[in-house]
Amino acid sequence: MERVCIGIDVGGTTVKLGIFEVTGRLIDKWEIPTRTQDGAKYILPDIAASIKSKLQEMEIEMENVAGAGMGIPGPVMPDGHVEVCVNLGWKDMNPQRELSALLGGLPVKGGNDANVAALGEMWQGGGKGYTDIVMVTLGTGVGGGVIIDEKIVPGKHGLGGEIGHIHVRDEETEHCNCGGVGCLEQIASATGIAREARRKMAASGTPSVLREKGDAVTAKDVLDAAKAGDSLADEVVETASRYLGLVLSQISMIVDPQVFVIGGGVSKAGQFLVDKINKYYQQYAVISDNKATIALAKLGNDAGIYGAARMILD
Repeated sequence: MERVCIGIDVGGTTVKLGIFEVTGRLIDKWEIPTRTQDGAKYILPDIAASIKSKLQEMEIEMENVAGAGMGIPGPVMPDGHVEVCVNLGWKDMNPQRELSALLGGLPVKGGNDANVAALGEMWQGGGKGYTDIVMVTLGTGVGGGVIIDEKIVPGKHGLGGEIGHIHVRDEETEHCNCGGVGCLEQIASATGIAREARRKMAASGTPSVLREKGDAVTAKDVLDAAKAGDSLADEVVETASRYLGLVLSQISMIVDPQVFVIGGGVSKAGQFLVDKINKYYQQYAVISDNKATIALAKLGNDAGIYGAARMILD
């Protein structure tokens, strides 16, 4: 049998797993619950047991497995060490080393989940065909990942790609979850867009269909209304897009990727959102017409398992 690799995406609720051919073809995928009780001591043994069971079911011998990659929701040092992972309850441990031991010495590599998802999009998604990409994930927060020469750039402290916490708004008064003030995440994430809409409705009497939603307004409500021509919703989307375009222009002057890949739930707004962001990106990055383009992610929630599997092939 052809050699395979395993991708693992550890989330706070579920662990997603996939078995891939080394060419990138997904053979099978499944999920197990993330058991965070008792100091999260069950997570890695559960993963190991599930992998062994699946390999046995598929009649794949361990010697035919090149290794397993693992995306982790927190900063991961180059050697796999995790100082703290608040969503899982992990502290001062090396999950890649522990999982390797549980799998009989199988090679295991760990990385930050956003960086790993970016690698997945480069391998088989919106960045396929490129070697240098920056992914921006617009979800509950704003995540990111930097891939140069087909390799994750995590930085010396695991902070590479923390795009959501670039400071962009001096006049902001509320604190971001990171402790900072005026982060991109506060404006351009799903929660940020909804907050901007609430602020806009409170500050003006402009008629809007969003007023029917009140404080329960969501980013999807805002984007749908903007697409339909609602002026207040469009102002909110323009604001988020302006700051996103600004940050992409700054990143392009430092990293100069071939493409920016936009993912996460907010990216479901599609080309409408890309065009808005690109308008400001072009406005702020005027030094050259020969620069990164902007594309949409394609792998959705599977980006993490794709990227985790790709890690082990380096």
